[in-house]
Amino acid sequence: MRRSYISVEGIAEDPDALAVIGYPHATARAKSERVHELAGLGIEAVSFSGPVLLGRTSVLGKGYVGVAVLGRDARKRRLAVKIRRTDSPRAHMGDEAGLLEAANMAGVGPRLAGYSQNFMVMEYADGERIGRWLRGLGGAGATSRLRRAARSILTDCYRLDKAGIDHGELSNISKHVIISARDHPVLIDFESASTSRRPANVTSMTQAIFIAPPMAGRVRRICGSLPPKDIIISCLREYKRKRDRRAFDALLGVLRLDGGGDGGGTGRI
Repeated sequence: MRRSYISVEGIAEDPDALAVIGYPHATARAKSERVHELAGLGIEAVSFSGPVLLGRTSVLGKGYVGVAVLGRDARKRRLAVKIRRTDSPRAHMGDEAGLLEAANMAGVGPRLAGYSQNFMVMEYADGERIGRWLRGLGGAGATSRLRRAARSILTDCYRLDKAGIDHGELSNISKHVIISARDHPVLIDFESASTSRRPANVTSMTQAIFIAPPMAGRVRRICGSLPPKDIIISCLREYKRKRDRRAFDALLGVLRLDGGGDGGGTGRI
């Protein structure tokens, strides 16, 4: 189901909207309090649309911590709004917001716009999930487009590594990388991120794109010339040992991603 924007005030009169705001189980009072909380963050309207169906309502995404929907503020900016699930193991959104803010300081991820106990508001990453983008990639220039996007993604991962932030879910990147219409990638969803684990963003992402099926098979068909897996793995081991710019550049070279400029994403689409 795809719906137009509904005002925050109008959510109180819409049972389906209230069900999302208080997902999966919230009292009528708790739902009402959440509506006021959302308004306090400057959100004026919400659109229940996206690829995931929650009951009878479409949303942008759903995880074990929260549900993401599309929002709009007074400046008509489209924003992603993450709603804390009532059964979430997290008592508030503050920790995740702090990790996203730290990623932003490293130049990675959608920009944090605000947060409260039950909501986190950030820039909306408008584009396709990487798997769908890759399946539609073809024709003249496909190899160059893929190499530029891969370089940008890995550079963001390197920035996270250097900042001491482990994303935590990059071994399965289908839900965590969005590619815009201009082929600009952005890493999203930092709910499993941590600064207490040893960062493994570059190694996890490299394995997901260039080694693990099914994505690696598609990547190799588009790129044509890539080194054997054992060579990539050897280079990853050297990067894990040193984790410096020289080792990262060597990895880019092995993957044939070392052409032109920095290529790093800013986290903004």
